[in-house]
Amino acid sequence: MITVVGAGLMGAATAWQLARRGHEVTLVEAYDIGHRHGSSHGSSRIFRRAYGDPFYIQLTGQAEEEWRELEDDSSTGLLRKTGGLDMGERRDPQAMAALLDAAGVPHELLGAQAAAERWPHIRVTGPVLYHPDAGVVDADATVRACVRRAAEHGAEVVLGARVTGIDIQADGRVLLRVGEDREIVADTVVIAAGAWLPELRLPVPLPSLRVTQQQVFHFRQRDPEVRWPTLVWDGELQLYGLPSGTDGGPFPAVKVAEHDRGTPTTARTRSGIVDASSRSRVSGFVGDWLPGLDPDPVAEATCLYTSTPDEDFVLDRHGPFVVVSPCSGHGAKFTPLIGALAADLATGRTAPHPRFRLNRPAR
Repeated sequence: MITVVGAGLMGAATAWQLARRGHEVTLVEAYDIGHRHGSSHGSSRIFRRAYGDPFYIQLTGQAEEEWRELEDDSSTGLLRKTGGLDMGERRDPQAMAALLDAAGVPHELLGAQAAAERWPHIRVTGPVLYHPDAGVVDADATVRACVRRAAEHGAEVVLGARVTGIDIQADGRVLLRVGEDREIVADTVVIAAGAWLPELRLPVPLPSLRVTQQQVFHFRQRDPEVRWPTLVWDGELQLYGLPSGTDGGPFPAVKVAEHDRGTPTTARTRSGIVDASSRSRVSGFVGDWLPGLDPDPVAEATCLYTSTPDEDFVLDRHGPFVVVSPCSGHGAKFTPLIGALAADLATGRTAPHPRFRLNRPAR
């Protein structure tokens, strides 16, 4: 029997992948489905093929195939293509275009004038990389779809029950104390606890992990009919933008946030209070560079990043434990693929990738 701890994006996807393969699965979640205490809530996450690393470009292609598999299995639309832009004075669109070309990923490299004519709601002063396969993933809908289909495939789902103790028994199986009075004995335990991972006190040597509280802001479109692409900007600020979905309220809006500059915290001690200085910086950026948006946010929220020093994921097996994620703020686009890879590790089908090992050398 396999127990998955954590029903955020990665844990829910792992439970779905395992259950659909016919394994006995118990999925344990400390809160309810769709809670706001971690990293997996909200209606909008970026999906993109553009990376400055061929390894991740390859993974995005595999991830898209898994997204379509999940959509088919759940009869739910989860990934919506919008196209995506990479720009900013510290971004290198030419180099990224060469990487996409080598990987066979469709893209266009545009000069400032051509880009400004195509996207007049965005101020453009330099070259822009556009790739049509970028889009938006609905994180809330993804978690719900994975948990529902895992249960329909036979998984047991235990909600509102925190893991309070973990012991390895003499026979090598793992005893989990869950909630007030339940014990679960599993052959393998998949830990997909996100920012809560450092607090579980696993008998597993974890790498250095940094938990930060991030903030996101939603800005109403001046023209509700405009179809916004996703946006990755690297300059004095490192930001990303994408259509907000329902998180932005009843009218079309765009989510814009800083990728860096998060506030160090823990999952248990996070304040949940939006950083006013981040709001000021992001609103100023919107006012300067995104004239198609009203620069006063109509909604805002906080979430958590759990980052490794090299920003590669953690996806490895140690004895009866499979540790899934942390994803360093860029894992949501890979959700169903990470679930498949974690399921492979949990069932002994594959070895971990060297870049995702717990004890990998520094890069």
